[in-house]
Amino acid sequence: MKLSSNEILSRLLDSLWNKYIQRVSYAKTYANLIHSKGGYVMNDHIAFRTFNTVTGKQPHGIGAIWHILDAFGFKPAGTYTFTEKKLHAVHFQHPDPKFPKIFVSQLEVPDLPEWARDLINEQVKDTPYHLSETAVLDLLEVNEKNELDEKAVSNLVRELTAYFSRPWGIPKQESVERLNEISQYAAWTLLHGNSVNHFTAFINYQEVEEWPDLQTTCAALAAAGVPMKSHIEGEKGSKLQQSSTQAVSELVDVIKPDGNPGKMNWTYAYYELAERGYIEENGNKVLFSGFLGEQATHLFEMTKTTKH
Repeated sequence: MKLSSNEILSRLLDSLWNKYIQRVSYAKTYANLIHSKGGYVMNDHIAFRTFNTVTGKQPHGIGAIWHILDAFGFKPAGTYTFTEKKLHAVHFQHPDPKFPKIFVSQLEVPDLPEWARDLINEQVKDTPYHLSETAVLDLLEVNEKNELDEKAVSNLVRELTAYFSRPWGIPKQESVERLNEISQYAAWTLLHGNSVNHFTAFINYQEVEEWPDLQTTCAALAAAGVPMKSHIEGEKGSKLQQSSTQAVSELVDVIKPDGNPGKMNWTYAYYELAERGYIEENGNKVLFSGFLGEQATHLFEMTKTTKH
C-alpha cells in the first residue's frame, strides 16, 4: 500500500506539532481550550530560523528547510527583508490550503561583526547532513511520484522529525550570551537550529462561538493563566492581526566556561495566533495570505532572553 504525498505531509506535521506542544505548554493549553468548546485547532503557519552561511553538508540558510518543503509541493509565495535585523525570509504555500504556510527566515551572517561571524561559523561549519541515504531517496520518490510505500513512510517521518532540531554540536555558553547582545535571533538559532520556532493558531477556523476573534481568544488564554503578549499587532478588521503567548524557557545544553557540558536556562518558543481579513484579488474577496514586515519584526522579539 502506498501513501500519497499529502498523507505523508500530514503525518510529518502532526509529528512536529506533537513534539512542539510537549515543549510549549501554552500551545497545548490553547488546543485543550478549543477542543473543550467543540472547536477546531488549525495552524496558519509554522516558522523556522536559519543561518545564511556555510553549514557543512547541510544546505545553508533558507535552503536547509526549502529542499524538504519542495519535495512535498510547497512553493515560494512571498519574500521579506528585515534590514535592521539582518534577516531575509520567504514564506511557502502548499497547493492544498488545509496545510499551514511555512515561514523560513535566515540571518545574513556575513553582515555581522567579524567576531560574531567567527563564533557562528566555527560552530556550524562542519555540520553533518542528518538524513540517511535511504531517507533522501524516499524523499526524492515523494517528490517525483507523489507517493511512497507505507513501509518506508514511518522511517521517513521519523528522520524528518529528527532533522527539525539543532543539527550542529552543543554551543558554548559564552558564545550564546555574547551573540545575544547583538542578535537574539543568532543566539536562539545557535541553540535551537532547525527546531520549530513557532506554530500559529488560525483564528478564522477555530469555530468557537464564545471566542469569535483574536481579541476574545487572547482574553480567554489570559484568563486560563497563559502569559500573553501585551498587545495585538494590527488593527481589528485589517488584513492581518497577530499576537502570541510569551515564550517558554527551558534548560538547554551548553558547553560551560570550564569546558564541561552543562545546562542553562533560555527561551525556546511561543505560540502565535493570527486572524486574517479579506482582500480583493482578481475581483474576488479572499483571505489575505501573506505577512506584514513590521508585525513580523515585533514578533521576532518574543524569543528575546534577558536573564540566563
